[in-house]
Amino acid sequence: MKKLNFFLAMITLLVIGNHSFAQEKTVTVGGAPMYPSKNIIENAVNSKDHTTLVAAVKAAGLVETLSGPGPFTVFAPTNMAFDKLPKGTVDMLVKPENKAMLTGILTYHVVSGNMSAADLMKAIKDGGGKAILKTVAGGELTAMQKGKKIVLTDAKGNKAMVTIADVFQSNGVIHVIDTVLMPK
Repeated sequence: MKKLNFFLAMITLLVIGNHSFAQEKTVTVGGAPMYPSKNIIENAVNSKDHTTLVAAVKAAGLVETLSGPGPFTVFAPTNMAFDKLPKGTVDMLVKPENKAMLTGILTYHVVSGNMSAADLMKAIKDGGGKAILKTVAGGELTAMQKGKKIVLTDAKGNKAMVTIADVFQSNGVIHVIDTVLMPK
């Protein structure tokens, strides 16, 4: 009987737990652990590399949305990515009168669903070398593979490299990118 109970317990662990083993890995971003049990906002506020993004999300009023159930795939630009923008751009965007523009830019970095790097690579392969991703802003991003990395191209032709992939959250996944993506 003990052997049967042990066997059943092991089968239960394999069946129930197996689906999330790959997603339970805690990744460090910006010097802080990103816990899969926390949502996108709860984790992002701890990353020293994403203080500009977090401030922009707050200014755009998107905290509640990105704390919601999702799931969301977020391409998260680092502070260095924001620093590449022309001087004064971020200060201009976070002004209350520019909230709609800021919201459009930020939601251009979000795709509905939970797309891991493997999912993105499969979509790229299935698309003959590129995948078109529909953003929640209504625009499109083009994903392509460069070596073992994923490169996103925005509507203006800017390219962003995924520098840290598969930062799983309770409500989706974050892929850290090195450039701010811009809609049309």
